[in-house]
Amino acid sequence: MNVDEILQTIPAEAVYGVVGLVIGLESLGIPLPGEITLVAAALLSTDSRLSISPLWVAAAGATGAIVGDSIGYEIGKLYGYRLLRWLRRRFPGHINPETLAYATSVFHRNGPATVFFGRFIVLLRIIAGPLSGALKLPYRVFLPANALGGITWAMSMTYGVYYLGQVAEKAFQGVAWMGLLILVGSGVVTATLMRRRMQREVRSFAASHPDMVAAMDEATR
Repeated sequence: MNVDEILQTIPAEAVYGVVGLVIGLESLGIPLPGEITLVAAALLSTDSRLSISPLWVAAAGATGAIVGDSIGYEIGKLYGYRLLRWLRRRFPGHINPETLAYATSVFHRNGPATVFFGRFIVLLRIIAGPLSGALKLPYRVFLPANALGGITWAMSMTYGVYYLGQVAEKAFQGVAWMGLLILVGSGVVTATLMRRRMQREVRSFAASHPDMVAAMDEATR
C-alpha cells in the first residue's frame, strides 16, 4: 500500500476530531502541536480523492480553540496561580517564570487584544486562557476576543494552506503526496523559526526585567 492509498483510508470525522481535540488541549495550557495539526488537516483537505472539507477543518479548529480557551480561562479563574504552578511543574520547558512574566506583561499592556492576537503566537496561544482567568480578565471581555481570534486564526490558516495545497497538487500531478510533504515540512520549519524567535524575545525580556521574573518564580513555585 502506497502513501496515496493510506491517505484515502482516513475517515474525515477522525481528522476533524483530532484537530478539535489537539487544539482544545493546547488551549488548556498543554504544549501540543495545535498549529501543525491544523495545517496537516488543511493539507489533507486539498486532496480531491478524500472527503475532508476545509470548512469543517476550520470549524473544528475554531471550536477547539474557543472551547479549550474558555475551559482554561475558568480553571485559571478558579485556581489562579495554583494552575500555573501545576503547568510549570509538568511542562517546565514551555511554562516557566520567564515565559509567564513576559506573557503577564503583554496582557497588562494590551488586555483583550492579547487574547485575539495571542492565538497566532505559539507561546501566548498555549497560556492565553489560563492566564486570562488567573489575572481576572472579565469573561465578557475575554469571550469576544477569544471567539474572534479562534475563528480568524482557524479560517485563515486552513484556507491559506488549502489554496496553497491546491497549487502544489497541480504542480505535482501524479505525486500529490510529494507536494503535501513539502508543504508540511515548510510548515514545521516556519513554526520552529517562530518559536525560536519568541524564545529570544522572552529571554531578552527576562534579562531586562529580573524583578518580574523573580516575582513570578515566587508566585508559581
